[in-house]
Amino acid sequence: QVQLVESGGGLVQAGGSLRLSCAASGNIFSISTMRWYRQAPGKQRELVAHITGGGITLHVDSVKGRFIISMDNAKNTVYLQMNSLKPEDTAVYYCNADLFLHGATSWAGYWGQGTQVTVSS
Repeated sequence: QVQLVESGGGLVQAGGSLRLSCAASGNIFSISTMRWYRQAPGKQRELVAHITGGGITLHVDSVKGRFIISMDNAKNTVYLQMNSLKPEDTAVYYCNADLFLHGATSWAGYWGQGTQVTVSS
């Protein structure tokens, strides 16, 4: 059984910082790419950032210069350092990973349960 467990969400004032973590565990042979998405109330889920196993990153324009994605390969954990937070960053943040499990024949995508981030003005 595979689990992606997010942590680190909470309530913060505008201009503040939070660090999200997502740890993947279970029968994992390899991880390709890990991503952070977010979904604000009444809006579609959107990509925030991704990182490959080789360390190549992408951050969407709305968070560039403020958010940093990183990964600890040894711990199968991805992080999202969020600085200079704005009220419009308020959302549920989800972790997503492309995993190859022991005994599997193909890659598959997995999601975490989400963690709430609320930024007050």
